[in-house]
Amino acid sequence: MTPIAPLITAFLRDYMPCQRGYSPHSCETYALSFKLLLGFAAKQTGVRPSKLAIEQLDAPLIVEFLAHIERERGNGAATRNLRLSAIKAFMRFVEHQVPSALEQIGRIDAIPVKRHEQKLIRHLTMDEVRAILNAPDLTTRSGVRDRAMMHLCFASGLRVSELVGVLLENVSLQRSPSVMVRGKGRKERCLPLWKETARDLRAWLSLRGPVRAPELFVNAQGMPMTRAGFEYILGKHARAAARTCPSLRNRAISPHQLRHSCAVIMLQATHDIRKVALWLGHADIRTTEVYLRMDSSEKLEAVEAVVPPELRRGRFKAPDALIASLLADAALAL
Repeated sequence: MTPIAPLITAFLRDYMPCQRGYSPHSCETYALSFKLLLGFAAKQTGVRPSKLAIEQLDAPLIVEFLAHIERERGNGAATRNLRLSAIKAFMRFVEHQVPSALEQIGRIDAIPVKRHEQKLIRHLTMDEVRAILNAPDLTTRSGVRDRAMMHLCFASGLRVSELVGVLLENVSLQRSPSVMVRGKGRKERCLPLWKETARDLRAWLSLRGPVRAPELFVNAQGMPMTRAGFEYILGKHARAAARTCPSLRNRAISPHQLRHSCAVIMLQATHDIRKVALWLGHADIRTTEVYLRMDSSEKLEAVEAVVPPELRRGRFKAPDALIASLLADAALAL
């Protein structure tokens, strides 16, 4: 029997962050999946989580676990599939460490994902983005910083982890302003900046001061801005913007909606899904195709490009009421 504890530790602390370049947020999500799985397995087998063996996590137990989180925790199909994806990723790591478990891992890898309804992603219109970017008080240091953060997040289509991780040394505001960001899988990409975005960044840099943190954006204590910190700032300004932009009322605005909004606007401008994928840092263009479902202009162009069939036109003529009643009586008599 092979203890699972050392494998889980190596997977979460070395393989994912160091070898694959997963973000801390992704590692936390995977860790939660394993916490739930090991807790369930411990109850099923009567063995403490730290004493479980990899051989005890067979395909039937995984299927029971997936049914459990749907039934007992009320998880939807999307969350169920996320937990399954984490388990399969771990098992692919294990197959190189424990070759004797290949058959067991193959059966787990064959567990299908559950099909579910895929709703359109929510995004913001340009008027809504403008209202949020205009919400900060630019007469204060925090207001200038907040505008620069939100503007960069939207204009560059950044993930929140990419935004808070931008280093001061990776921002160039010379003749051709640009920013270099590190995305998923430690992949770097260099993005040009709008003149308006560069202007907001210059305003922030003039007030940032000599803080020790290498990150571009810092909090009031001079420490690096956190994911939670930016989410709070965005939510605060979105609520303020709702006073002048009614469509923002009673809506929870997330940093990822700024990223989605950038993608939709860029697709409408370029009509090239490959450019959007390159801008967002998507490794697989199929990830970017979701924006094609969101953008109605693409479908409108397809409709306008096709000549509809010519059909014979007619005009409805209502029958005489008396004749209609007599026909109805005749039909009943038959």
